[in-house]
Amino acid sequence: MEFVFLLYPLVGLLSGVLAGLLGIGGGLIIVPALLLILPLHGVSAASSMHVAVATSLATVIMTALVASYAQHRRGAVQWRIVSRMGLGLALGAGSGALVADALPAEILRACFGVFALFAAVHMILHSRVTAAARPLAWPALLGAGALIGHLSAIVGIGGGTMTVPFLRWRGLTLTRAVATSSACGLAIALGGSLGFVLLHEGMRGYMAGYIHWPAALGIGLSSVLAAPLGVRLTHSISTVVLSRIFSIFLVIVGLYLLLD
Repeated sequence: MEFVFLLYPLVGLLSGVLAGLLGIGGGLIIVPALLLILPLHGVSAASSMHVAVATSLATVIMTALVASYAQHRRGAVQWRIVSRMGLGLALGAGSGALVADALPAEILRACFGVFALFAAVHMILHSRVTAAARPLAWPALLGAGALIGHLSAIVGIGGGTMTVPFLRWRGLTLTRAVATSSACGLAIALGGSLGFVLLHEGMRGYMAGYIHWPAALGIGLSSVLAAPLGVRLTHSISTVVLSRIFSIFLVIVGLYLLLD
């Protein structure tokens, strides 16, 4: 059974490279991978989807912390926006964890399947967002944060797929939107992970609530190390081709989870 521990860093390396190469969230790789690996580690089929979503969200704590610090050093993070969205993001993620806990495994799988299809279509179309005419007031930012955090926790992602388009619509440049989204992802990960820890039976074995800590640490640490490699590969590999290949993978994953 010890060989299973070796699979988690491999998943982290793959998700980290793809995140750096394509600018995608690691959860789109991590959740499907954990659905295959966790049963080998003794996690029951009835709870594997919940554990996969919660564990994926916990890995975002490490990746978002490193990414937001690096972006802060470049002066790209708009902390005023983060401060106004942050409470909504954290509370929304906590409520998302509550909803995920209440959903049957098959419904949670379907939610992730739908999101995977949405992400695939988004990558294929390369949708562009028109900037807003003026900045939004803080109540609107708070509400948007709550919605993004809520949906992100249900599918186990850091929210970049939704946060970046929202910030672009608000008028931020792509660079600042991506940087600010990293810091927003930390708020989502902290709120959602706390919710998943508190909602389930406490510490037992390798688990803290719904979070499988060996998987979270193995994937999170290796993905942090691998992301810079993905960034460097963008100069030698066609990201357009890779994004199309990955979108096909997402379609397959989405349909499998919906139809299985």
